[in-house]
Amino acid sequence: MEIRRALADDALGVATVHVRSWQAAYRGLMPDVYLDQLDVERRRAGWERNIAETDWPRSGTLVATEANGNVVGFAHVGPTRDEDLDPLVVGELASIYLLPQVWGSGVGRRLMLAAVNVLRDAGFGAAILWVLDGNDRAQRFYEIGGWQLDGAAKDIVIAETPLAEVRYRLVL
Repeated sequence: MEIRRALADDALGVATVHVRSWQAAYRGLMPDVYLDQLDVERRRAGWERNIAETDWPRSGTLVATEANGNVVGFAHVGPTRDEDLDPLVVGELASIYLLPQVWGSGVGRRLMLAAVNVLRDAGFGAAILWVLDGNDRAQRFYEIGGWQLDGAAKDIVIAETPLAEVRYRLVL
């Protein structure tokens, strides 16, 4: 298992992980019809842009790859997007996803550590992330990694479904 900065050629692998992980992790939290129609090719275009627009080390994408080069996970980091926080001081783990078949294998912990180190090395003093309230598996994962709820919450709508997100914080 290797964890490294994403390259342009990784966009398809990142998009595949993104779609497959959403379909597994959010089943029961989001409508099945929405999850079933998620399209890897549509996500690929977005990830091609994200990877190309990297401002390393302040923002960028890491990938976890198997020995054969297949992407099995990714994490995207950057300055916070939250208006109540200073983007010069607070970084954000905007996403971290793994293929379901590697959940529980330790890859997620290694990827999280690498992402936190990138944020720390970029000079951020703290980091935040948002998670769907009720996504118990993810919340346990973050809490085991030292992240703590900071009291912030927001309502979002995905596929005409109202959802709540809660914010976690980690001092770097």
